[in-house]
Amino acid sequence: MFSSYPMSRRQMLQRAAGGFGAIALSGMLAELDAAASTSSNPLAPRQPHFPAKAKNVIFLFMGGGVSHVDTFDPKPKLAEDHNKTLNIHNFRGHLGNFTQHFKKAQWEFRPRGESGIEVSDLFPYVGDTIDDIALIRSLTTDHIAHYEATLGMHTGSFNFSRPSMGSWVSYGLGTENQNLPSFVVITGATPYARGQNWSNGFLPGCHQGLQVFPGTMPIANMNRRVPTADLQSMELELLREMNVENLQQVVHDDQLEARIKSFETAFGMQTQAPEVFDLSGETQSTLDLYGLKSGDTTSFGWNCLIARRMIEKGVRFVECIDVGSTNNWDDHSNMLNHARLAKNVDQPIAGLIQDLKQRGLFDETLVVWTTEFGRTPYMPEKDATGRDHHPMVFSSWMAGAGVKKGIVHGSSDEYGISVADKRVHVHDFHATILHLLGIDHTRLTFRHSGRDYRLTDVFGNVVHDILT
Repeated sequence: MFSSYPMSRRQMLQRAAGGFGAIALSGMLAELDAAASTSSNPLAPRQPHFPAKAKNVIFLFMGGGVSHVDTFDPKPKLAEDHNKTLNIHNFRGHLGNFTQHFKKAQWEFRPRGESGIEVSDLFPYVGDTIDDIALIRSLTTDHIAHYEATLGMHTGSFNFSRPSMGSWVSYGLGTENQNLPSFVVITGATPYARGQNWSNGFLPGCHQGLQVFPGTMPIANMNRRVPTADLQSMELELLREMNVENLQQVVHDDQLEARIKSFETAFGMQTQAPEVFDLSGETQSTLDLYGLKSGDTTSFGWNCLIARRMIEKGVRFVECIDVGSTNNWDDHSNMLNHARLAKNVDQPIAGLIQDLKQRGLFDETLVVWTTEFGRTPYMPEKDATGRDHHPMVFSSWMAGAGVKKGIVHGSSDEYGISVADKRVHVHDFHATILHLLGIDHTRLTFRHSGRDYRLTDVFGNVVHDILT
């Protein structure tokens, strides 16, 4: 009820401050309550919102921007009109009137598998597995720069650091193996946006991705430094008791809780991680699938094989990044560099799919292949040898749990410039991945700074057409 008597400015501010303060306090208490509700074991397995098709995700990221018109999106009209001119009104984010020249693909496209889906000669091994893949030719993103586009593909946010998709999955589902992290990123190089790509953001710290470095020492301090496991257990128990006692003296300390959990996970990792990285038990035929030679611990084939071994052990989300922010797919001046990079990943990716199928893991593992954006079907010069950034349309694919096999979803126009049919935004891409894990992307939220955040922000639609 409104008061009928006059109110001074001081009275108004006092009452308003009390009202605003109560709102702010209510929001803060809600955040603390949400965080505390999962503090007992934030990585404990949780039931999805609905029955899931996928138990795990292997996310394959090709950094730098893979050309869609040279790999998975054939354009006969582009070849026919090679070097002909066109006018565009937006070049690299600059508005105006720009004359460009069409540039044809530098590799031949051929029908592959029983589906007859055309894939270029850059990916002959992946082409042989096309009947297991749902190819999306209509993906689009919001930014033309590497940093922002890479960040967006990983976090759903193109301008601000937010929790990574792997962190959201860990937060939503936990993990089945408490002795290994729920979210692992395998990369020896630093990608655009760096560690923000696997950051937990405002989620509890235990959901941050663990970076694994290809090589002889993939995880630091993997072996214990004390003489016996019993002695180490005693030391860790004493440390845990001290941390818990300290935790009880404060209302809530997310960092301390995460640190306690990280010590527990680290102890378990010292018993299980060495086994994961020990490939001595793998058969020669399996190593051959990935193109792995004896003693190789640094190739993308090693990354993919370790990813398979991790999901076998219950790791929920594994990402393999092939290159960093240099020497990558960003071929402005020489598209022939795509051949070198494709050769590094083609056989391992196909081998991963075949290996998962042979082990009965394919139907419960979602394999995702993507990049941050495509590359232009045109360039300013005639007979240009490179291509520029192209966020308006590009290609990606999914395979495995709950995904239709041997299909193409969406299309770009006859030149590969823009989406012609069934547009799929990055937010839709993320919503679909979460859906396959049994997660409603609109319900997987975390309250931070007075707002409920989610991976897909306030957008996203599940791409049901590619699902079984």
